[in-house]
Amino acid sequence: MIVGCAFTILCIAYGVQFTFGVFMPYISADTGWSRGALSVPYSVYVFVYSALGLISGRLTDRWGPRIVLTAGGCLLGSGIMLMSRVGMLWHVYFVLGLLAASGMSAAYVPCNATVVRWFALKRGLALSLTSSGASFGMFIFPPLTTALITGYGWRGAYLVLGLLALCTIIGCAAFIIRDPERMGLHPDGQAQKLLLPEKTTDIALSESFTLAEAQRTEAFWLLNVIFTLTWIVVFMPMVHIVPFAIDIGISPFRAAMTISVIGFAGFAGRLAIGTLSDRFGRVATLGVCLLLQGLSFAAFTVSTGLMLLYLAAAVFGFSYGGVSALFPALVGDFFGRAEVGAIVGFIFAVAGSPTAFGPLIAGYMYNASHNYAAAFELSAALNLGALLLLFLLKKPEKRAGPPALNA
Repeated sequence: MIVGCAFTILCIAYGVQFTFGVFMPYISADTGWSRGALSVPYSVYVFVYSALGLISGRLTDRWGPRIVLTAGGCLLGSGIMLMSRVGMLWHVYFVLGLLAASGMSAAYVPCNATVVRWFALKRGLALSLTSSGASFGMFIFPPLTTALITGYGWRGAYLVLGLLALCTIIGCAAFIIRDPERMGLHPDGQAQKLLLPEKTTDIALSESFTLAEAQRTEAFWLLNVIFTLTWIVVFMPMVHIVPFAIDIGISPFRAAMTISVIGFAGFAGRLAIGTLSDRFGRVATLGVCLLLQGLSFAAFTVSTGLMLLYLAAAVFGFSYGGVSALFPALVGDFFGRAEVGAIVGFIFAVAGSPTAFGPLIAGYMYNASHNYAAAFELSAALNLGALLLLFLLKKPEKRAGPPALNA
């Protein structure tokens, strides 16, 4: 039930989020706002929803995910619906960059933090299934959005998508409970005595790190840097890959399908990578994902036709999906379940908020050179840097000492 509801919430939330690249040409043609101008409020949106992950994680630990997800569904759905009424560029800043972003911040962190609490032995598999919802949404929403825009215009399409997000997220949130212990259960449905140290990477609640204790470890800050380097550029394709495809002569419908290719490959990546990490280890599996993501950006730079573009998009989606699935699992393995919402939220805020600059960087590079080659090359280099830092990452050991105050 927990995994199914979290899957559905992430499917709707991320599916709606990643349609912005599909909407962009239509909004630009109707309003006269340039790609660069439209990239700015979307970047604000990414920054706000990532930064607010720290707050949503804290509130999930304190109040439980049900209240946080319900509030998030109301804000996200309302913001997307109000996009149908925008008439000036500053309206987009408010309804997308603030209102919808506030709601989106209460999706990724609460869902994944809750799943970490419910699973230990099969944490990678559970998070793979949960996070695959985001990629499934990326797969089905671009063609759905294109059809809605064709039938109802871009404003009508936004109204339908916002209403769908509002109703679905609120409905699913009603079935999500923070801890298995609240229902007299244990992680994975196992009896507590079966959770032997040699069979699980989970840290017992009594041995878990608080956020303040995690912040005193080298691993915590190294994780922040690694995920910052790889995430800062991941929204670049989400926003600019459709315009890029159109620029190289691909039809608008097939260009929009590039996002669906990313979503479908991401769906496969999230399912496969989390399960593989249960067997081969989180760090080693993350290294493979970072390598593949760097190679995918390199392939974008030489894409001149549909087949190579789709192949690069598939590799990118597979690796990006894998990194997203591994992030909360790695945090849970390293720091335990007690304050996993706060720790996931903090890293998501620090490492995720710079992703706002990815679309902006690509937009300005495009305006300067009239192509995306430099932006893709920069993205490949940053993923290589993250891969090299991964060799320094080690699981922290909790030191005995006086209790630390929560940060």
